[in-house]
Parts: sequence; structure tokens; C-alpha cells
Amino acid sequence: MNYRHEWKHEINSSDRIAIRQRLGVVAEPDPNAIDGKYLVRSLYFDNLSDTVLREKIDGVDRREKFRIRYYNRDISGLRLEKKSKYNGLGSKESAELTAAQARAIVEGRTDWMMESPHPLIRELYCKMKTKGLRPKTIVDYVREPYVFRPGNVRVTLDYDIRTGSACTDFLNPGCVTIPAGDAVILEVKWDAFLPSVIRDAVQLKGRHTAAFSKYAACRIYG
Repeated sequence: MNYRHEWKHEINSSDRIAIRQRLGVVAEPDPNAIDGKYLVRSLYFDNLSDTVLREKIDGVDRREKFRIRYYNRDISGLRLEKKSKYNGLGSKESAELTAAQARAIVEGRTDWMMESPHPLIRELYCKMKTKGLRPKTIVDYVREPYVFRPGNVRVTLDYDIRTGSACTDFLNPGCVTIPAGDAVILEVKWDAFLPSVIRDAVQLKGRHTAAFSKYAACRIYG
């Protein structure tokens, strides 16, 4: 498993404009973005004890979370993802899902998962059975992504964060979501080193690394 360094800052809209202008000079827009951005919809998993949420809030050093995600309302690109954190480093594993498979998971029809050829799908199945993981809430937001090839750097600006509250029908485009605050989240991820040109571009006076979680912010509403 490859772990990457991560910075995360909560900023405001004015900061976002300033950083966007700087990154436009030194970095490249993610080629997968449309007009420089894309829409992200995720469905996060947790159990009845809200273990995932509590570990995040408590800053547990070693933790993980599962989610199903797709972009720009295109459910042909559905992916199951597991995000892991260890000693401040992050990693991500993923597996492709069909819309039928994602819908089956949401509806609790999971027996097929233990026969899946993908180990991540089997792992989620085991943790749904042994730890009680279940679909918990929808998180929507807009993302502006930038890449810088030296250091394999990825910088994202996430905003317009919305939650489906108790709704987990995330394949339904008509599922109503509501704003979950007005935060803008700056994330910087890199491998072995962070080039100084990117460090300077994202530097903001008075802003410090913070453990902001879009999932935790959305769970305030349900």
C-alpha cells in the first residue's frame, strides 16, 4: 500500500480565488476536469456506533473509511474506495462497481460480494457483516483539481459542500441535498517531496493544517 503526504486547510472564498490564480500559473488543471472542475458525489459508510465519525473527530492515528463515489452525475464510473490514514499519511484503494452492484449494496443485498474477484469488495462485505458498516450519508461538492508532475502533487479546492442527511439513495439524481456550511477545503497531496513552487502557491497567512472532514461536517445534519 502506497501512503502519501497530505495537507488539509479550511479556507474561505477569497482564499480560494487567490490560490486558484497562483495555481493557474505554476500547475496544470486536472485533464479529467470539465471547465476546470467537476462534481463529486460520495456515499459514506459507518455503523450504528458511528465509529468512523468518532475516530475522525478524536484524531485516531490509524483509521479507515469506505465510500462509493462517482463524478459529474455519471454513474458509469462508480467506484468503491477505502481511504486509510496512518501517522498523518494517507492511501486509497479502489474497485469498479456497476450501478446494479452499487444499488444492491445500498439496499442491503450483499451476498454476491463475498464471491467478488476484487479483494476490496470482499473486505467491505466482511466489515458490513462483522462491524455493522452500512451506507450512512451522501456528501456532494464541487472540486477544482490541479496537478504538478514533479513530486506527483495534486491540489484540490473543494466547496459548495452539501449533504443528503439521512438519504442514501445516491444514484437518484433527484435526491435532495442541503448545504453543509460554507467552508472551502484546500487539500495538497504528494509523494516524497513537495516542490517549493507549490508550497509557496498554497501558502496563506494565518492558515494552519486542520483535520477537516467533509463527512464529519455533513454528519452534523444526520
